[in-house]
Amino acid sequence: MKLTWQAGNRIELLENGEEYYPRVFEAISQARREVVIETFILFDDPVGQQLHAVLLEVAGRGVQVDLTVDGYGSPDLSDEFIRALTDAGVRLHVYDPRPRLLGLRYNLVRRMHRKIVVIDGERAFIGGINFSVDHLAISGPESKQDYAVQIEGPVVQQVHGFVHQVLAPVRSALVRWMRQGFKRQEKPRPPAPLPAVGDAYAALVTRDNERHPNDIERCYRMAIRTAKREIVIANAYFFPGYRLLRELRRAARRGVAVHLILQGEPDMAIVRIGARMLYHSLVKDGVHVHEYCKRPLHGKVAVVDGEWATVGSSNLDPLSLSLNLEANLLIRDPGFAAELRRRLQRLMDHECREMGREALPKRTMWRYVTGALAFHLLRHFPSWADMLPRQGKFIRSFIGRRQVDVHPEAPNHAPH
Repeated sequence: MKLTWQAGNRIELLENGEEYYPRVFEAISQARREVVIETFILFDDPVGQQLHAVLLEVAGRGVQVDLTVDGYGSPDLSDEFIRALTDAGVRLHVYDPRPRLLGLRYNLVRRMHRKIVVIDGERAFIGGINFSVDHLAISGPESKQDYAVQIEGPVVQQVHGFVHQVLAPVRSALVRWMRQGFKRQEKPRPPAPLPAVGDAYAALVTRDNERHPNDIERCYRMAIRTAKREIVIANAYFFPGYRLLRELRRAARRGVAVHLILQGEPDMAIVRIGARMLYHSLVKDGVHVHEYCKRPLHGKVAVVDGEWATVGSSNLDPLSLSLNLEANLLIRDPGFAAELRRRLQRLMDHECREMGREALPKRTMWRYVTGALAFHLLRHFPSWADMLPRQGKFIRSFIGRRQVDVHPEAPNHAPH
């Protein structure tokens, strides 16, 4: 793993859809050349319709738009929703689309879970917020608590280069279409080097199932291992492997104040069941576990020693750490870290309950044995899932009135 830290960035924290959506939609509306979006979930709801409208507007004036969604996370987009986009010139890409089996989605593992927006290669957004109304408080008690960042400065070029690397197989398919007389669409020129606009150092870190299978987890472990004063992690789905848990416990034992903010009102009951299997050993070694109880927690953020921070799409569970395609931004900036730390402290003070020893369920022999078995079963789940076939993964692109299935392993797959 090689990180490329870049200086001179301005990073702004955005909390929940109320802060995120207005900023993203405004940035997209100002695009001059190009908009690239990756999102796990896009729903045809008020938020999805706002995105739909702004993409139609910018595509209509000649901005090249690439929108990638996940086939599992965004399974119900209507033909009308898709056709309006493609007729306007938007290139829509669906990662691993699959028909339902007996009404159920079965393409569960190795999802495209990233949430990235890049405008003109000059401004980017990364975080955990999808394009769906359940990231707004107006959706009620099930609305999600989450975070993202707006990025300006040299590190945007890392993000821009990454999203275009992902789109390279699609671009190759377009070249073949051009040879068949398909209307030519120019490949965007690389943007000029971006000037320094702030004081933050930043680096993009991603995980995939080929070259970067554990980069995000290693960054977490490194930050925890070198922490001297404090670690605060807020994570929606918390069930990491043994090594990350060991680093947290060791940090607490050497005097670092370790705070975990986890789900107390989860959107899936199994989330809390899994996390609670870990509470006894963590609390015993001095880790402070806070359950967020106001609404479902969806954030994936951390801050260490008031200096290092991360915001992104990666949970600390087997799916995110071992199977899904993820992206986090690493940030070294005392000002940003202080702002994130302040907002997390507000959650701990007013919207969490701390799970001290007295709040934990009594650890009977039955609980101990079943917990140990469940932990090892879930811990090894990624390696078992990794044995599942991979060759079926593909991207289905809708471009104009044409459709192409692009297999990265089989680049000569023909459009239809």
